[in-house]
Amino acid sequence: MADQYAQSREDNGRTEIPAIRWDEPPEGPVLVLLDQTRLPAEEVELVCTDAPALVEAIRTLAVRGAPLLGIAGAYGVALAAARGFDVDEAARALAGARPTAVNLAVGVRRARAAYGAALSGGGDQQQAAEAALVAARALHREDAEASARMAELGLALLDELLPGGGHRVLTHCNTGALVSGGEGTAFAVALAAHRAGKLRRLWVDETRPLLQGARLTAYEAARNGMAYTLLTDNAAGSLFAAGEVDAVLIGADRIAADGSVANKVGSYPLAVLARYHHVPFIVVAPVTTVDLDTPDGASIEVEQRSSHEVTEVTAPQAAGAEAGGGIPVAPLGTQAYNPAFDVTPPELVTAIVTEEGAVSPVTAEALAELCDRSRQVTI
Repeated sequence: MADQYAQSREDNGRTEIPAIRWDEPPEGPVLVLLDQTRLPAEEVELVCTDAPALVEAIRTLAVRGAPLLGIAGAYGVALAAARGFDVDEAARALAGARPTAVNLAVGVRRARAAYGAALSGGGDQQQAAEAALVAARALHREDAEASARMAELGLALLDELLPGGGHRVLTHCNTGALVSGGEGTAFAVALAAHRAGKLRRLWVDETRPLLQGARLTAYEAARNGMAYTLLTDNAAGSLFAAGEVDAVLIGADRIAADGSVANKVGSYPLAVLARYHHVPFIVVAPVTTVDLDTPDGASIEVEQRSSHEVTEVTAPQAAGAEAGGGIPVAPLGTQAYNPAFDVTPPELVTAIVTEEGAVSPVTAEALAELCDRSRQVTI
């Protein structure tokens, strides 16, 4: 049954509401999400009582961002198991909710494997459900650790490429604590630079059509006291031309074996601008985002979203507001091209920073070696 109750939380000072958490009230376990469709207007928690509710939350972007989707997928399997639903059915629905984000399928498989292993080992349904939850919590913890390591390595790379500090960094979409078990991916690097007194300015792309930059990255930057400026996506070119960008930092939803990077649509034009203006273009993502089973960028399935996201403008939902009440900005019946992601080829990527180290130049051989090293550490 899809959950439809939410709890509004007051922002007292800088009280942090986690992007995702497991809770066990008397009526049974639930997965609680910070509803990102309501930000920045209000902080509201959405409570999912089953996998279909979580699938809907994923599709509507109430929960989003590659690493967090992996965590959500793992918790979703654990939720189905704990509540006695069909785990295989839940796993299939969750893994297919957003096809481009490889972390989602990775998280689902990890919890499903733990569940199956417990049953194969003679455990009962409850023990198998507990095993799935242990796997989900481990993934959550590991992602927080990976976030901290990526911030450290990413800042070191920035300092190497741009000695002297005073970094002016352009970012796209949202890559902070709202997409992670920790403080994020690309945003975590900028936050580390800010804390070290080395961030002069964070340039925040609005990220059309759903404004994840304006609604979410600006929200996170403001809460962390960072010096930031918001710009429309199509203003980035003039910013580069004026010499106001020292580096581009983005995240990734899938990295193919050859180093092609799928990220929020609008990332590829930034890579082209960065190359023309001799500005480092840096991708920050955990190793789980690297998909060696996807050979190249052309093999990445790019999610196509609804036309109304382009033909209408929707303000962040307020409490009690009816969903889907967009303001038309195009004639009725207008068709829209609305890919959720674009793909940047490896030759335009200066470096890929993961928790296991940075790859530069970006090659298939270097990525395979990185993933192999990561597996050895895990084992």
